[in-house]
Amino acid sequence: MRIVLLGGPGAGKGTQAMRLAEEFGIPHISTGAYFRDQLERETELGERIRVFMDTGSLVPDELTCEVVESRLKEPDCVRGYVLDGFPRSLPQARILDQLLAARGETLDVAIDLEVPDEEIIARLTARRTCPACGKIFNLKFDPPTSDGKRCDRTGCDGSLVTRADDTEETVRERIRIYHQTTEPIIKYYKERGLLHIVVEGALGPDEVFDKVEEVVHSLSRT
Repeated sequence: MRIVLLGGPGAGKGTQAMRLAEEFGIPHISTGAYFRDQLERETELGERIRVFMDTGSLVPDELTCEVVESRLKEPDCVRGYVLDGFPRSLPQARILDQLLAARGETLDVAIDLEVPDEEIIARLTARRTCPACGKIFNLKFDPPTSDGKRCDRTGCDGSLVTRADDTEETVRERIRIYHQTTEPIIKYYKERGLLHIVVEGALGPDEVFDKVEEVVHSLSRT
C-alpha cells in the first residue's frame, strides 16, 4: 500500500503513520523527522532548512522532493510506504505523481486527519522535547512521570525544552500556511477518488487508528 497522510500540524500524522507502518510491514517516511535529524546533527542540509523550520515556513518544494525521491528508491519501499508530511503543497503532490508514474506506480489512498485549529494550538504548545534522547512528551496528553520538566526515559533524565516551531506564534503561522498551501491537496486527491477523511474531534489515538486501519484494510482487499 502506498499511503499519504494529510492533516494540519499536530493532527497526529506521525503517530498514525508509525502504527500503519507496523501493521502493514511498510516503512514510515517522515520528511519532518528527517529534516529535524539533519538540524540536530548540524549537517549542510540542516543549515539550509533551518531558516524555514524555525519560522514555521515550508521547506522549498525542490529540496523536499529531492529528498523524497531518493528515499523512495530504497529497497524497503518496494511493497509500499506511509508518507507523513509529504506532499505539503499542490506542486509537491503533482511531482509525486510524476515520480510514481515514471516507476509504473500510483498512490493507493490519501487519508486526511481533520482537527480544529484551536485544538492543534493546544496540542502543540503543550509539546516538550528531550534534546538528549529526542523523546517527545505532551503536557496535555503524554506528560513525563516526574515533575514535567525532565525526561523520564531510562538512562536519560534530560531537561525538556519547547521546540522553536512549537511556540504559539509559530504554531499559528504553521496553521495559516497549512490552510493556504496544503489544503488544496485535499481537493486534488478528492477529485482523483483517493481521499478518505477521518474526523478526530475528541477521539483518542487508538480510536483514530481504528478508523484509519479500517479504511486501509478495506482498500487492500479490493
